[in-house]
Amino acid sequence: MNKRVPKQLGWLLAFVLMANALNAQTPPTKYELTIQQAVEFAQKNNTQVKNALLNVKIQQETNRDITAAALPSVTGSVGMTNYIKIPTSLLPGEIFGQPAGTYIPVQFGTKYNSNAAIQLNQLLFDGQVFIALQARATSIEFQKKNVEVTEEAIKTNIYKIYYQLVLSKTQIDLLDANISRLQKLDHDAKELYKNGFAEKLDVDKIAVQLSNLQTEKSKALNSISIGYLGLKTLIGMPVKDTLVLADKISEEQIKEDFSNDTAYQYADRKDFQYLSLVKKLNEFNIRRYQLSYIPTLSMNGSYSKNAQRNTFDFVGKGDWFTTSYIGFNLSVPIFDGFSRNAKIKKSKLELQQTDNQIGSLKLSIDGEVEQSKINFKSALATMDFQKQNMQLAENVYNQTKKKFESGTGSNTEITAAQTDLVTAQTNYISALYSAIIAKVDYLKATGKL
Repeated sequence: MNKRVPKQLGWLLAFVLMANALNAQTPPTKYELTIQQAVEFAQKNNTQVKNALLNVKIQQETNRDITAAALPSVTGSVGMTNYIKIPTSLLPGEIFGQPAGTYIPVQFGTKYNSNAAIQLNQLLFDGQVFIALQARATSIEFQKKNVEVTEEAIKTNIYKIYYQLVLSKTQIDLLDANISRLQKLDHDAKELYKNGFAEKLDVDKIAVQLSNLQTEKSKALNSISIGYLGLKTLIGMPVKDTLVLADKISEEQIKEDFSNDTAYQYADRKDFQYLSLVKKLNEFNIRRYQLSYIPTLSMNGSYSKNAQRNTFDFVGKGDWFTTSYIGFNLSVPIFDGFSRNAKIKKSKLELQQTDNQIGSLKLSIDGEVEQSKINFKSALATMDFQKQNMQLAENVYNQTKKKFESGTGSNTEITAAQTDLVTAQTNYISALYSAIIAKVDYLKATGKL
């Protein structure tokens, strides 16, 4: 036994290494997704969405179970009894001329008894089952609406992360442009220093600025990589796969959905639709308990064959005796210790809670719409202002650079202009990000996302 253990472990190790090798050989998949395709990908692969869809299927099976209560129930049975000792009955002795008070033991029946039967049960009327049948469609709609609410929450985050990553390309382009400018300025400063027209301090200042920008670019690239990982996780994509964002975003696209028209409908919001269905289910619940006071009516029937033998022979000669019946049962509720009354009152209180939640949601929607409108309007104004400021800073930098190259400007001026330009560009990118977030929040608040 001890000699065989290392061999078994060797086979196991080989199997594990082979499995790892096969996994390593599996190439990652490349996905190039538009924003809509990213949302659709999440609808198929996000765990929360998949579980919400499974809840719909679970409700469908629950509805089948409810439907079964209104359909006939048919059962069959086959039985055989072997009386090892046939039961004994006592008959009064006076029947056979014996003194009163005496009994004669008598055995009735046969050693073997066999029966086969089929039974039918059919519910004719039950108020609670009747309401449950009516509520089936609403229950399915409720679970489907839960799917939509889950999808909307995930869709909101996808929009924000997706477009922020799209805008990150603009951020990298601006950093590359600044690095290119400083590299050229660094080269010019070094040439001026060689010819005695600049100081070593001027060259060092430009080198420090260039190093700072390269560090900032490295940090930005790291943040973008983390953003891609976050988006992959959100939509349910394996980390090893490659994700390429196909859509672009412009200022015109950011502005196009904004309107000063504040008209909106509560019913456009998925969460409002969800609560409305909760209220409808609460109303069904009240009616279900109210109808529990009404009598229930059911029908049952049976058809059976019975045979009795002293020998174990049910295939040969001998009679099979038939028994059949049909019956009705009316169950009338009389007193249940006020249980039904308590359930009705409880369900009415739950309905009041749902009404309160709907009222609170309306106030919340009003606030969200107004706040998101203000934020969106402010974000668009800030975006325009920061764009103008960035263009102005770039013009200032270009003019200062010309002065520096012609020898009429100082290194201090060109350094300050470069710093102001980078700050203005950073503020512009931040304004673009804020405008994207504000737009998504505005569309969600108005139920148009």
